[in-house]
Amino acid sequence: MSQHPFRSGALAFALIATGSLAHAAQAPADYIYTSAGDFAEHQHYLARADIEGVQIVYNWKQLERGQGEYDFSRIDADLKQVERLHKKLFIQIQDRFFEPGARNIPAYLLTDPAFGGGLVAQIDNPGENKPPASGWATQQWNPEVRARFQKLLQALAARYDGRIQGINLPETAIDIDYKRDKTSFTCDKYFAAEMENLAAARHAFKQSHVVQYVNFWPCEWNNDHDYMGRLFEYAAKHGVGLGGPDIVPYKKGQMKNAYPFFHRYREQLSLVAMAVQEPTLTYNNDKTGKPFTREEFSAFAQDYLGADIIFWTVSAPWLNP
Repeated sequence: MSQHPFRSGALAFALIATGSLAHAAQAPADYIYTSAGDFAEHQHYLARADIEGVQIVYNWKQLERGQGEYDFSRIDADLKQVERLHKKLFIQIQDRFFEPGARNIPAYLLTDPAFGGGLVAQIDNPGENKPPASGWATQQWNPEVRARFQKLLQALAARYDGRIQGINLPETAIDIDYKRDKTSFTCDKYFAAEMENLAAARHAFKQSHVVQYVNFWPCEWNNDHDYMGRLFEYAAKHGVGLGGPDIVPYKKGQMKNAYPFFHRYREQLSLVAMAVQEPTLTYNNDKTGKPFTREEFSAFAQDYLGADIIFWTVSAPWLNP
């Protein structure tokens, strides 16, 4: 297994302070990603010498059974197995969902009036030439909801800081029906809430990487609200890693949002961790008319985005020759 020069939080802060932070010019490390409950089915990929670790996605409901009643047994079991295989673990804490029936936050958030219903309906783009899919986003702009999410982050840090390689916060993009929305949502409130959660995660995790997935911000295009700019500036200053759920080389939408910032800040970020998920595989290379290859994904991730890690769906063809 090749060694990849990821920077610890403390080292990242020191390098930022001295202005000497730079990404190595080597190819990104290859990880797989999977959902909690599916890892047992896919753990055989970690036996491969070219796979350095795994990102496992856990939804909020799986980790908090009742208010303040945390159940991390699934993470414990997965971490034990990853360590047995001498690989590395990232956990992603999911608070937004992409199926109509997936209301995967603790029940008390859905029923207690203090939390305003907990969720709001959203629409997701599941891939190229795919019909929109309905799902749900957690009302992080509700301070009562946000406080509970931050309690979860603190509890996770108390147990896993320094034991896992990193924690991912989910993508910034949500697409809600603003006209029908009955919550207190505003674009500025949402941005402020996501930034507050990121700061809370960075404060809680002193040793493990903290990575915010960023692709789009609601209400923003081409940084016209400076949401993207402010996030990247904060991440560079505070040793926060950034990443995204999809590598689609030179995709027009992404090139007007997160991608140019990754390119601009590539030597200032403590970690860049990008993903090739199932929807990513539906995109074709405009030049060839064929699906992007592993080499094309990896080259763009390394040369333009400055990626240290790629989290690959286990559906990637190169993993299943």
